[in-house]
Amino acid sequence: MKATARPYDGLTPDAVLDALESIGLRGDGRLLALNSYENRVYQASLEDESSVVAKFYRPHRWSDAQLAEEHSFALELAEREVPVIAPMLLNGATLHRFRDFRFSVYPRRGGRTPELEDESVLEWIGRFLGRIHAVGALAQFAERPALDIESFGEEPRRWLLDSGMIPPDLLDAWRAVVDLALRGTRDCFERAGSFRAIRLHGDCHAGNVLWTPAGPHFVDLDDARSGPAIQDLWMLLPGEAEAANRSLRALVSGYEQFRELQRDELALIEALRTLRLLHYSAWIGRRWDDPAFPAAFPWFGTQRYWQDRILEMHEQVAAMQEPPLTC
Repeated sequence: MKATARPYDGLTPDAVLDALESIGLRGDGRLLALNSYENRVYQASLEDESSVVAKFYRPHRWSDAQLAEEHSFALELAEREVPVIAPMLLNGATLHRFRDFRFSVYPRRGGRTPELEDESVLEWIGRFLGRIHAVGALAQFAERPALDIESFGEEPRRWLLDSGMIPPDLLDAWRAVVDLALRGTRDCFERAGSFRAIRLHGDCHAGNVLWTPAGPHFVDLDDARSGPAIQDLWMLLPGEAEAANRSLRALVSGYEQFRELQRDELALIEALRTLRLLHYSAWIGRRWDDPAFPAAFPWFGTQRYWQDRILEMHEQVAAMQEPPLTC
C-alpha cells in the first residue's frame, strides 16, 4: 500500500459496502460511522436485518502479523468466556483486504458507559480484568510491542521536538519539564522493581468498557501491548487521591478473585499517566494531515495548548514524587 497523508480518501460508503460484500455480507445501504479517529469504524445493517461493525485499519500502523496477534488474543479470551468482543471468523479469516484497505468485522453489541462512581460496578469490572490478565499471562506477544519508557516517552519527545509544532518561545520550557518528567518515570520504574510484562488490553478507559445488565464487556484491543498489569486499571480511576484509593480498592477486590496484583506496580501509575500524556500529543501531531484530526482537535498546536501541556508535565513531576496509591 502506498503511504498517503489522507489514508481514508478512498473509503467511500460504496467502498465499505463493497468490502463487506466481498466477504459475503450484503448490506442494505445503511451505514453509521462510529466514533474512532485512529481507524474508521462503521455499523452496517445487512439485508438479513442483522447488523455488524466493520473496522478499517489505518494503513501502515500495524503489520498483518501484529493484527493477527490482536485477533488471536481476542479470540482466546472469547473462547474462555471472557466478555471481549472478538472479530468474526469469515471465510476462514478475521483479517480481510479490499483494494488498499485491511478490515475486520465484529458482532454488534450494545451497552452504555459504566458508572465508575459505583464501587460494585468497579468490582465487577475488576473481576473481568483479572480474568483477562490471567489469560494474558499464559503467553507472550511475539509481534506487538511493549509499553515502555522508550516507545511512549523518549520517542514521542524526539518526534515532537523535531516536528516544529511546539511554539519556539515555549520550546525550552517544554523540553526542560519533559526531561524532568521522563527522569521521574525512570525513578518510578526503578522503585517498582522487576515486574512481569503480560498481554494487556492496553487502552482500558471507560469508553472501551460497555455496560449491560449482564455486566461489562470490553471492546477495541487495537492498542493491545505487553506491559504491567496496572496499565489496565489506572485509567478507570478518578483524579483525586482519596477517591482514587477507594476506586482502586474496589477494582482490586474483584481483580484478585482471579489474579494477584503485584503491589509494587502501584508505583507506576503516575509514570504511566505521564507517558500516556506525552504519547497522546505526539499521536495527534502525527495524524495532523488526516482531515479528521484538525476537525476533532482544533486547539492542538495553539499557544494555550502547549502552555497547558507544560503545566500538566509540572503537575506530573510533582505527582510522581508523592507516595503511590494503596489498596
